[in-house]
Amino acid sequence: MISIKNDSLDPRFNLALEEYVIKEMDPTKDYLILWQNAPSVIIGRYQNTLEEVNREYVEKHGINVVRRLSGGGAVYHDLGNLNYTFVTTSNDEIRNNFRRFTEPVIKALARIGVKAEHTGRNDITIDGKKFSGTAQYYYQDRVLHHGTILFDSDLQRVQEVLTVRADKIASKGIKSVRSRVTNVIDYMEERISVKEFQQLLEKLLLEDRAEESYVYELSEQELARVNELRDARYATWEWNWGKSPKYNLKKGERFAGGYVEVLLDVDKGQIVNCKIHGDFFGKREVEELERLLVGVRHDPETLKDTLASVQFEEYMAGITREEFISCLF
Repeated sequence: MISIKNDSLDPRFNLALEEYVIKEMDPTKDYLILWQNAPSVIIGRYQNTLEEVNREYVEKHGINVVRRLSGGGAVYHDLGNLNYTFVTTSNDEIRNNFRRFTEPVIKALARIGVKAEHTGRNDITIDGKKFSGTAQYYYQDRVLHHGTILFDSDLQRVQEVLTVRADKIASKGIKSVRSRVTNVIDYMEERISVKEFQQLLEKLLLEDRAEESYVYELSEQELARVNELRDARYATWEWNWGKSPKYNLKKGERFAGGYVEVLLDVDKGQIVNCKIHGDFFGKREVEELERLLVGVRHDPETLKDTLASVQFEEYMAGITREEFISCLF
């Protein structure tokens, strides 16, 4: 097995690297990647990003939001979390067999005194508490299996960053399941750093393989190709937000100038229908605003630009443009 060295903390690069390995590297080889992300929410391929993310929180704290190729639920990564990726050839025995990939991790943890087990379809737990969720992606006859390992993560932030109001959005996307979580370090006899854990885990996983294993460093040409994939997909609004399934949003707020309620239908990241209600006063018909917003990308900066030239007081006296935009998310 070939362990690919990757020191990047950029989630857009790291997810592009996974795509590069499964689609463009030697398909006769097996690969391992151990990697970390700067604070990020990683969205499952078929999820509604807006539904999964506390948008105000992630923007305030500078947390990345990136969609991955595999399905499953949203997860939070920070520098206390370690991710692992296996890429290998798929067959009937491997297809949708999550245990085939979680067992080496469980075995490695057992060798350092941590008793973990595979539970449900795709989780690894300690004492019934989840520390690893896994997912898979298939390309031709290859399978990519990746998972998180909460080693020494900020568990409070895990809950805060993935929490949105349950009644806010009615969506056809796949919702994440919240569960009790824990950190691996709390079950270790000796406290070590995440980097030390990464080095130890790599050593144990490579030792567990019968065939020759070694560490591989990408060439400048390969790194350039990964960055191309990063920029073309994982760094784009269209992939991370616009890829969300069709959804409906309903939100109301009371301001000094009155109560405003907005109902939006959004498809492929664009507003396709807008209705505005409330007890506010204005000189101009609010239907003009509704028509203006249809066809606009459901994104704060885009909407701010769209409304920049509007004399907002004429539509809603005593309500600012910024207050109205807050009702759109």
